[in-house]
Amino acid sequence: MAAADRLRQLRALRTVRALRARRPRSGGPRARRPRTWTTRPATRPRSAPRELSLAPRPHPWLRGPVMVTVVLLGAWLGLLVVGNVRSQVGPVDTTMTLRPSLTGGTKINVSPLGALELDSHTAPIRLDVDVDRLDPVRSRALVEHPERISGLQGEIAHDVEHSTLDLAVRSCAAVVIGATTLGLVVYRRPRRALAAGGLALVLLAASGATAYATWNPRSLLEPKFSGLLSSAPQVVGNARSIVTDFNVYQDELARLVTNVTKLYDATSTLPAYQPDPGTIRVLHVSDIHLNPASWQIIGSLAKQYKIDVIIDSGDTMDHGSAAENTFLDPVPDLGAPYVWVRGNHDSATTQKYLKHLRNVHVLDNGSAVTVGGLRIAGTGDPQFTPDRSVVPGGDAAERLAGIRLASAIEDQKRAGTPVDIAVAHEPQAARETDGTVPLVLAGHVHHRENQLLPLGTRLKVEGSTGGGGLRAVQNKHPEKVLASVLYLDRSTRRLQAWDEITLGGLGLTTAEVSRHLPDDNLPGAKPSPTSR
Repeated sequence: MAAADRLRQLRALRTVRALRARRPRSGGPRARRPRTWTTRPATRPRSAPRELSLAPRPHPWLRGPVMVTVVLLGAWLGLLVVGNVRSQVGPVDTTMTLRPSLTGGTKINVSPLGALELDSHTAPIRLDVDVDRLDPVRSRALVEHPERISGLQGEIAHDVEHSTLDLAVRSCAAVVIGATTLGLVVYRRPRRALAAGGLALVLLAASGATAYATWNPRSLLEPKFSGLLSSAPQVVGNARSIVTDFNVYQDELARLVTNVTKLYDATSTLPAYQPDPGTIRVLHVSDIHLNPASWQIIGSLAKQYKIDVIIDSGDTMDHGSAAENTFLDPVPDLGAPYVWVRGNHDSATTQKYLKHLRNVHVLDNGSAVTVGGLRIAGTGDPQFTPDRSVVPGGDAAERLAGIRLASAIEDQKRAGTPVDIAVAHEPQAARETDGTVPLVLAGHVHHRENQLLPLGTRLKVEGSTGGGGLRAVQNKHPEKVLASVLYLDRSTRRLQAWDEITLGGLGLTTAEVSRHLPDDNLPGAKPSPTSR
């Protein structure tokens, strides 16, 4: 019994100790506050936690530029990735793409031949057209059956219209997707991303409206060729065909496509280009300045363009010394009659030497000659600037020389031999012939000028065909070699068109040819009065 009582006492003691251990101490970690029922005042809900961003939050005045940058970059990436359209235009497969640009325009890449650039519109977008492939079956059928060209015009117009609409829709989707995606990556906020996509769409629509408002259909008449297409005017057509065939936009577009077909035919099965017998071709050169490479260029152009007459408006030499005269020996073998007037760097010794060369016609003091189907009058520069012992006569001397030339032209007209082209070295002298002749040529200033004078005479100033001469090597950038081919109607002697030829200077190999038409020779224009 005693043992049992002792066991019960030990159990009771353990129970008491256990209860004491569970009892919380006042102020201890397990102490609990007495529960009381109170009413909590209403409080504003806490705002949702801010979302993370890849970039630090910009200053308020930077938010706009950052958004514009995101929109432009995203739109460009969208156009680059998904913004192109592949379509067939006539006999060629093309890829059309819109690209951001500061000047606008249209560029047609005909790889590997080169490119055609058209000043078609002024807007911050440029249309790039890549000619990917020529369908040999359709192109050969087009050549073998020329009567199909008339039906091709409507087909091409439909193809271009459909492709342009498809390109517009795809470009809109591309800029929205690109700007929205980039906005989501940068901001991590759907609203801002959608705002970026909407702004990109608005900018593209505004650019398209600007392009439409500034559309220049005349640009198809004045393409600029580069690369191997520099000889395209020879293959594409002549002045007469341009005037008679380019009556409406569809005709222009059809001819452009068929001309690309001709250029692409590597097997030479297409008919060769034949010069129009009703077109007189004049090669205008000037300011050779003793550059021996010019003769090879002039000879090549004379052969390539089937030139009827070469007109040199002076400054062929540099110092006019007798020692330089042998430089002129290649002139008789250039392949066309050579008409020359003295420049301010050409001496009387130079002029005398040229007079004795075969196939050369020297004009001075208003003298005239009929060559290549044209009546040409000219005068030499009254000043010889390398001679420091003579005081220069300045502009007054140039104007006086021009007045004498105009008087000689009037005498020719009264004698029944009206002059078609006048030539002077200095533009100041050339302007004095206004109203006496349809066309006057000059040089001297080493850059091109084309001006319709108040009384109706067209003044054409040519740049340096010698690239500024050998002195150009002293410049940081070499001058370009400039020359022009003028197309005149054989019956009216009226200027129909001209090709401006631009070659890279010393050490450069670039080449460009751009065709131009006078305003009075555009489709629908009234013909201007002629000298006959």
